[in-house]
Amino acid sequence: MCYTVPLAAAIITTIRGRQKKDTKLQWLNLMLYGGTLFGVIDHLWNGELFLISASWVKDIALGFVITAAIFAGWGIFLALSRTNPGLARSLTLPKA
Repeated sequence: MCYTVPLAAAIITTIRGRQKKDTKLQWLNLMLYGGTLFGVIDHLWNGELFLISASWVKDIALGFVITAAIFAGWGIFLALSRTNPGLARSLTLPKA
């Protein structure tokens, strides 16, 4: 269940991102969906039926920690992109 918290955050930021069309928010979305995918794969790898572990409260708490770490990493990327304009250009997603 640790994947549910980053998934919920990803859905919220995706909806918000469609309104704003912000590249930085799109990078956050990719990071959150990656965290979600990691959580699902981890549960499948450990053979947890229906992706729910025996200790679901600890799993949800872990989901909050994972989501906080993703937001912290995104904040570091934003700070670095402000100090290094070349990095900001390289983080621009191509137009679809």
